[in-house]
Amino acid sequence: MDVTPPDVTLVAGGARSGKSSFAQRLVEQSAVDQSASSRVFLATAEARDGEMQARIARHQSDRDDSWRTVEEPLELSAALEREAASGRAILVDCLTLWLSNILLAERDVEQEIERLAALLRNWKGGSVVLVSNEVGQGIVPDNALAREFRDHAGRLNQAVAAAATTVWRVDFGIPQQLKGGPAK
Repeated sequence: MDVTPPDVTLVAGGARSGKSSFAQRLVEQSAVDQSASSRVFLATAEARDGEMQARIARHQSDRDDSWRTVEEPLELSAALEREAASGRAILVDCLTLWLSNILLAERDVEQEIERLAALLRNWKGGSVVLVSNEVGQGIVPDNALAREFRDHAGRLNQAVAAAATTVWRVDFGIPQQLKGGPAK
């Protein structure tokens, strides 16, 4: 029986910071058992080109058979609701790819962010670890679409961090806990 309370964790950092590897370790530590029914990788990426296909393949090779993969590029909140269960640990990788998909699908970004944040604020499942890129600390993008994406990503990260019980930032492969109880 799972006696730990539901946990929502955000792991953020820059590109190639080590955030996905760290998030995977968190999920592997939090899953009640080692079966594929207790570990879910909720993938938001779409393999639209060879480079993305290679990234997806690398992430897949990092996981063993104890993971079950669910691919959901757009309906993230619905997928989380379906997969939420006591004793289950879910890894969402990643929020910024999901945001890109939402923008490309011309959906209402603010509504999608609020729907996700509301679900996380009232999380009833086991543990969920969400990975996101920090994109707002670089130069100001030179085009309107990139600035719009950066601004939405900042609001998305703030909303998820506010809903999360634990927040980590990973820089240079070094995780730093920003919010929550004792380090895991």
